[in-house]
Amino acid sequence: MSDPLFNGQTEIQAVAMYVGQRLDLRAFEHFEQLATGPLAVRAGTSGVAVLFRYGVVVFFGLSAAEAVGFLEDIRRLVIDPIEEPETEEVTIVIQADSGEGVEASRIRLQSTAIERLQVVADVLAKSVVLAHYEITIGSQFDRIEPLATNLKQVGRTGHKGRELLKYIGDMLSIESKMVGRVGVSEKPELLWENPQLERLYVRLEDEYELEERHTALDRKLTLISRTAETLSGILQNQRSLRVEWYIVILIVLEIAIMLVEKLV
Repeated sequence: MSDPLFNGQTEIQAVAMYVGQRLDLRAFEHFEQLATGPLAVRAGTSGVAVLFRYGVVVFFGLSAAEAVGFLEDIRRLVIDPIEEPETEEVTIVIQADSGEGVEASRIRLQSTAIERLQVVADVLAKSVVLAHYEITIGSQFDRIEPLATNLKQVGRTGHKGRELLKYIGDMLSIESKMVGRVGVSEKPELLWENPQLERLYVRLEDEYELEERHTALDRKLTLISRTAETLSGILQNQRSLRVEWYIVILIVLEIAIMLVEKLV
């Protein structure tokens, strides 16, 4: 018989880690599964790991050594691992007669029912993905700003079209991951079967500002993409104009050669 979850502890640590671009969840048959949608498995001595296909693992009640060991066990299942995983940590307090939500930077739950842990894991997973892309998009802003400044000062982009197209591609890729894979703005399917947990989800979603952060990132993505497209268009026009000048010069040279031949 399996040990009880968390050995009856009333305070447990939850740690969300964005470990890679994808997790192969099909290979978790050998783990003791507690629930699906999202997948929750036993981990460590008496803890739980909730896994998301888009590359996030959320640990509940594991020591640092146990978490490292678990990640080592699933390393082969992580597709495109992130070199320095983004993490987010919070203490969960179990109190049966209290209201559920966030209080004093702690999450209060009435029980350790796996459905409640899945709701918490869903919010933490989305939050850690947002944190990762907030940093990524912030660095893209730092890269795109000199292009706009150079255009304003000297009338040229100063960069190759390939680099601008790469910026556009990166932004489209990030947008696709956040909307298509993570579904940051969508409520988890778990709530359809457990509508009584919707209030908990809404409180956590509001506390971690998921909707506001997603909207802010979406605006930045749009701005960067539009800027890169504009600069790419200007660069293309500059190249077209240069080709036109080459053609004019060739025509002038041809006329000059013809005149010289006639004079001779």
